[in-house]
Amino acid sequence: MKKALFPGSFDPFTQGHHRLVMRGLALFDHIVIAVGVNSEKHYMLSAQDRVEAIRQRYLDNPAVEVVAFSDMTIDCCHRVGAQFILRGVRNEQDMLYEQTIAEVNCHLDPAIETVLLIAEPGMKDVSSTLEREKLLHK
Repeated sequence: MKKALFPGSFDPFTQGHHRLVMRGLALFDHIVIAVGVNSEKHYMLSAQDRVEAIRQRYLDNPAVEVVAFSDMTIDCCHRVGAQFILRGVRNEQDMLYEQTIAEVNCHLDPAIETVLLIAEPGMKDVSSTLEREKLLHK
């Protein structure tokens, strides 16, 4: 079974994230959405709220699982048995960042492959930052 870990803060989980999950399911048998918890960051939503909201979205899809993690992405991959890391890129800046992170992860465990999906048309401007702004100004 091909299993991918889709890590992120998901504060909040956007339509762009959802589209990546759906596209990822065409490539992988199972996707674990890993909600990052970093004590140095300030989130709009608690980790528990983020995990629960995403779980509710995929309640009827057994190919999608949601977990929280606070350690390294590679450690989370090992824990859930993921052979791939799924990430999305919207622009050149994202690509450079993701390439750097992929190199670090490859150094930590060369058996875990990072797969980057380019944002679909109309999704490149979707971001959690903009979604938070919208929610705060409702």
